[in-house]
Amino acid sequence: MFRRKEESPQSLEPAPVQGRVTSILGEGTSWKGEISGSGGIRIEGLYEGVINLDGMIIVDQKGRVESDLIKAETVIVAGAVRSNIQAKRVEIRSTGRVWGDVTTVKFSTEEGAYLRGKIQMEEEELSDESSPDPSTPEEKSSQPELKPKNTAG
Repeated sequence: MFRRKEESPQSLEPAPVQGRVTSILGEGTSWKGEISGSGGIRIEGLYEGVINLDGMIIVDQKGRVESDLIKAETVIVAGAVRSNIQAKRVEIRSTGRVWGDVTTVKFSTEEGAYLRGKIQMEEEELSDESSPDPSTPEEKSSQPELKPKNTAG
């Protein structure tokens, strides 16, 4: 009568590490050094040093980062960043301030965001199988030739 239902075994896989915050540098904390690896980090204090993550970096409104280069999957800036940024996706929120060059595939800003530097947009990297090299003879021969129109005069 009061038996437990047999639950079917479910696959409980954790969310991908790149898409979540796994570490926090709290407000009032300062850190100098190098961060690398996978996972995500939220910076609410001051960080000085190199960041090279296969994951997400969130710079909170009160957070500050001073670095030569930030490399990550995703960078979201709501605080202050003095660094060049290389990431697949970069977001600068309305309270965010960036001094440095940004190289990215996807870029977005909110009204009020500040960027002093240049933005270089890159194409998404496609796998070698799905995108043939346009310089190969097979590709050239399959494209129609463009010939000038003859005009009667």
